[in-house]
Amino acid sequence: MARSILENGASTAAALGERLALTPAAVRRHLDHLLADGAIEVREPRATVRGRGRPAKLFILTENGRDQFDQQYDDLAVQALRFLAETGGEDAVKLFAERRAGFIEERFADVAAANPELSPAEVLAAIFTGEGYAASVTRLPVVGDQLCQQHCPVSHVAHEFPQLCEAETEAISRVLGSHVQRLATIAHGDGVCTTCIPNQERSIG
Repeated sequence: MARSILENGASTAAALGERLALTPAAVRRHLDHLLADGAIEVREPRATVRGRGRPAKLFILTENGRDQFDQQYDDLAVQALRFLAETGGEDAVKLFAERRAGFIEERFADVAAANPELSPAEVLAAIFTGEGYAASVTRLPVVGDQLCQQHCPVSHVAHEFPQLCEAETEAISRVLGSHVQRLATIAHGDGVCTTCIPNQERSIG
């Protein structure tokens, strides 16, 4: 159940039951267990329209809940980057971050060519998902696309070294040939990493 919330974002009990084919009673048992463990927390949904009854509660992963999933980087990675910063300075950390984000530019053309039906943002989502980010795209009228990453395998490291997030954002801008903006990051306490991608053509080149 925690993985379903990880991959799909904030979820109601009804949505979890439908996705996992569980009875309401089974969903409640699982949710109670996760709440007791501190793996999830309740978020009150924003009221959009007035109606009868209260809107369903949303369940989101806590930082503790994310910790229970495999992390590609751990304390050793943080220590290594601290050492790199001390010995090589800011430029060395930035170079490392850029090299790590290289997977975006390395894979973009191939994934786009293999999936011509995907928009550029959807191509990016596929690439990030392949790297463990559980990414998806939300289409916003007029504005464009939002690239949402429900999980970040480097969030603990990026909390101390935001250069990792900055390098990813710059790589996204380069492959799209346009400015994009990071609106939120898991590394800095947000529930989802969100990148705003302005309107562009559905097809690439």
